[in-house]
Amino acid sequence: MKILKKAPRPFSLCFVFVFWLWPALALAIDNSACLDCHNDEGLTRENTHGGHGNGSLFVDGIKFNHSVHHINGILCVDCHADIEELDFDKDVPHKKELAKVACASCHDAEAVAFTNSVHTKISSKGITMTCYACHDYHYTTHLAAASVADRENNFCAKCHNPYQGHDWLPKKEEHFAFVECTVCHAPEVPRHIHLKFFDLVTNKFYKGEDILKILGIRYDQFMPLVDTNKDGTIGKDEFEIFELMLRQKNVHAIFHAELVAEMAPGAHQVNRGVAERNCEKCHTADSAYFDAVTIVLTKEDGSVDHHQVDRSVLASYSLRHFYIYAGTRVKLLDLIGIILVGGGLCGVLGHLTIRIVTIPLRRKKDN
Repeated sequence: MKILKKAPRPFSLCFVFVFWLWPALALAIDNSACLDCHNDEGLTRENTHGGHGNGSLFVDGIKFNHSVHHINGILCVDCHADIEELDFDKDVPHKKELAKVACASCHDAEAVAFTNSVHTKISSKGITMTCYACHDYHYTTHLAAASVADRENNFCAKCHNPYQGHDWLPKKEEHFAFVECTVCHAPEVPRHIHLKFFDLVTNKFYKGEDILKILGIRYDQFMPLVDTNKDGTIGKDEFEIFELMLRQKNVHAIFHAELVAEMAPGAHQVNRGVAERNCEKCHTADSAYFDAVTIVLTKEDGSVDHHQVDRSVLASYSLRHFYIYAGTRVKLLDLIGIILVGGGLCGVLGHLTIRIVTIPLRRKKDN
């Protein structure tokens, strides 16, 4: 009989490890043991909860291996904690009915925020929302580097069509394209401007790891290369030099700026009547919404770091699509516009003045 048991917690005593824990670890229920069965696309179970048809038990091993839980060393039995052992001599090597996974056992702060949100309160209407309604069962990935489109399509837009509301909001399309829902609907959550690389030649976005490959550097070499004055922030001049480096590598990039929320527990606390509707919070020159501007680079383990960029970069020519009235104006263009308009008015006024002054001379000439 082949039985695998869940390994007990390790102890610090060496003799205990050698004589007791080491054999137990050899029998630990690792993820590969689970995937021996669950990597079969045809694996299903009968629906025992009043639904119709069968439920798939298939877990894509490749996608699972790229999930944040696998990357962080989480075992299947860490979540499915009521599986104590696997007996492969049985048709189903563990008990058939497993307890629901308790995400709150690890994500307690997120669980508290979610409990205080409208998504939990709708249970009074007979609608039950779970973590799984938004997050994939087995394929949850890091979201810090995700675009606004990815965040909205994978979460809010599953249930909500933003165009059916927001009648008070001008320029809906621009807001939905460049501002994450949570920025306004969970206004207490920290936010930042996320700069994305877009190549005008190849007409595609580059991820952070793509830029590192193009520059031929490692992750830990990025800031030393770009932040030449070593103050921890990429200034406007340093940003322009960075652009030049990319052009020398035949990457003619502009930078798309998106306003996104931090991956904080408070992002799960969305409620009615608290969404930000004060346009001036964003559309002012000194808006706190633009205090944090970052380039996000993904590490090998899937986690990310935000590299601070000076907010003056938002007023550069490199962000031609991103314009917030009074907040990201290119001051030089304003000056040139004022000069052109002022010059035109001066020309008209000068011409009128000369015409008026020369009226006597022209009348005398006509006589």
